[in-house]
Amino acid sequence: MEPITLTTDRLLLRTVTPDDTETIHQACQDPDIQRWTTVPSPYELRHAAEFTGRMVPEGWRTGTMCTFAVVPRADGPLMATVAVTLRTQPDTWEIGYWTGAEHRGRGIMREAVGALARWTFTGLGAARLEWRAEVGNTASRAVAEKAGFVVEGELRAGMLNNGTMRDVWVGALLPSDLGLTGPYPYLPAREPHQ
Repeated sequence: MEPITLTTDRLLLRTVTPDDTETIHQACQDPDIQRWTTVPSPYELRHAAEFTGRMVPEGWRTGTMCTFAVVPRADGPLMATVAVTLRTQPDTWEIGYWTGAEHRGRGIMREAVGALARWTFTGLGAARLEWRAEVGNTASRAVAEKAGFVVEGELRAGMLNNGTMRDVWVGALLPSDLGLTGPYPYLPAREPHQ
């Protein structure tokens, strides 16, 4: 799969490149990113180089991980990254993201997540988009909920983070949540959330 570019009113979502290595390395020095995401801790320049030079291109090549740098549409610095990764269940993808400390609180990630979610359904043909975050990561949960994800519960020991199993919140967005038609009919067990 070839990398694509997405745009919103304020943002450009483009593929991460090796030119982003230093910026990503610096952003991932933030204790909150190291605490709440699965980036290595401590996060060294070699980790950023491996991510930008091997992991991101390989994910696009195999069509299993589509990673975007979030930058201002009018040109400017990398503010965040957001990615979708194919899960084992057919047509289910998982979204993950982080925002640089100086760019938080401006709705950037909610806007980026919304654009990527729509593309995941229309461009990748996803039937379900999942979000997971360690219990207590209220900032990630707020972004997910503002983007329309429905929090479905809590999984005990649902994530391995820096050698420790952690409890996670899990939520999902379905094509119908965005007014889109999914690849399969959906028969809910109960009335949809109001």
